[in-house]
Amino acid sequence: MKKIVLIEDDADLFALLKYNLEKEGYTVTGAQTGKGALELCRREKPGLIILDILLPDTDGLEICRGIRSDPELAHIPVIFLTAKASETDRIVGLELGANDYIVKPFFVRELIARVKIQFRDRSEPAPLLQAGPLELDRRSLQVRVSGERVALTPTEFKLLEFLMSRPGVVFSRDQLLDAVWGHGRAVTARSVDVYILRLRQKIERGPQAPVFIQSVRGFGYSFSPPSQAA
Repeated sequence: MKKIVLIEDDADLFALLKYNLEKEGYTVTGAQTGKGALELCRREKPGLIILDILLPDTDGLEICRGIRSDPELAHIPVIFLTAKASETDRIVGLELGANDYIVKPFFVRELIARVKIQFRDRSEPAPLLQAGPLELDRRSLQVRVSGERVALTPTEFKLLEFLMSRPGVVFSRDQLLDAVWGHGRAVTARSVDVYILRLRQKIERGPQAPVFIQSVRGFGYSFSPPSQAA
């Protein structure tokens, strides 16, 4: 997806970057304040976020921290734009999870080159997810266990796909609700437990002693890749 969210408070620079990026074939949307930036990114689901650090109402570093802690956004590359040029500033930005760090002033062609690198480095998600005898095919929307098809509801499929594509990562019930049901959900954290139970009954040989979907007491759930499955 060649969609970019641009958060930059300088109106002239915002217009300049939007114009040049759109000339390169990208779709650009964004804002000139940090307020609502996370909601904007969730709504637009961009392939890249370009983020100014020194915003009038919000610290761009805090926005980046929010992006990296959000299951819906964590995978999206972030390029910082900033006048903060010290080595310490760069290290802090990169340690927070930024993929690149561009210091103002800069050449527009340089930024476009770095944008292209981020899109080039992002491979399409694998059409087939596999963990031992469990297979999930994103193209056919089918799940099989030991070659036998398992009937899942759309929500069960989406929940399993989310977990399988992030093996070993522990997610809270609220994080799973946000990622699978969305922020406008009308369900509670208890719904996650119900759907996990249903998935286990369908994909696990022994639902009471699950191999794939593990409970993390007091927090949530994770998917065990083959190397971790007991």
